[in-house]
Amino acid sequence: MKTRKLELGDRNLMGARVTRARKRQGMKQVELLAKLQVEGAEISSPALSLLEGQKRPVSDKEPDAPADIRNESVDWLLGRA
Repeated sequence: MKTRKLELGDRNLMGARVTRARKRQGMKQVELLAKLQVEGAEISSPALSLLEGQKRPVSDKEPDAPADIRNESVDWLLGRA
């Protein structure tokens, strides 16, 4: 398993929770990426990595697909639940 080389950023609220939920399900980033793309999320591998590292902002459309795939609420991803 690769370890994060850079410290977490502060550009979004949900990146760390996306990572936590993905790892809890034993899913690799590439597997999550494939599922997101099937769900219609237009996201690249580097963009997902930056999202998880909280290095890029998240658009208002993006939380739905990760929440649906991992059976989490958008509120949980955003730290409100």
